[in-house]
Amino acid sequence: MAPGQRCKRPLRGVDCGSANLTCDMTNLAFVDASEEDKLKVLVNQSLYNMKAGPGLPANYTCFRCGSTGHHIRNCPVSADKATEAPLRIKKSTGIPRSFMVEVDDPSIKGAMLTNCGHYAIPAIHAKAYAVGKKEKPPFLPQELPVSNDKDPVPKELLCLICKEMLTDAVVIPCCGNSFCDDCIRTALLDSDQHTCPTCKQSEVSPDTLIANKFLRQVNERFVWK
Repeated sequence: MAPGQRCKRPLRGVDCGSANLTCDMTNLAFVDASEEDKLKVLVNQSLYNMKAGPGLPANYTCFRCGSTGHHIRNCPVSADKATEAPLRIKKSTGIPRSFMVEVDDPSIKGAMLTNCGHYAIPAIHAKAYAVGKKEKPPFLPQELPVSNDKDPVPKELLCLICKEMLTDAVVIPCCGNSFCDDCIRTALLDSDQHTCPTCKQSEVSPDTLIANKFLRQVNERFVWK
């Protein structure tokens, strides 16, 4: 058949007007039919392809009703006006699968739809929901924060009188030992002869006490480390 020559043989298929035309024809340019009949065939082809459509993947889930096995265009919920639309389920796009925990109920708080068609919630949310939120009773006295155990205080930083960490460390000139400023002053003033509590030397004036700057700096670093 020469190019541009029309096909004169009758065609089987859907009756689209005065001519017998098929909805599966690929080229209507050489069909012996009116333009109106050709237009009807094109419309029928579009409707047929839309209804049939390509095959759905196994993991396809209808976004309207949340079920599988049908396309959203053919969803039975759309035809039934009395049926309430289900909850909108977010997709887990961008969240690694290892961070998700699969669930069976899509109504669980935080549930998302994975790319495999399953419902899941983030693992961190699953732990939080399992533990739950603990509410403090009202008017409960506020608990003081528990400090972490630190390294034991070296004995060189302890006062020989109160056995606690030195506060405003001072050196006594008679024996060179270090005490808290308040501890050694009180001990000297309480004794009748201003006796040193360690070497027992008498007549030691509180005015002779010398600030131990080295131990004061060491104590400060120890406290803030």
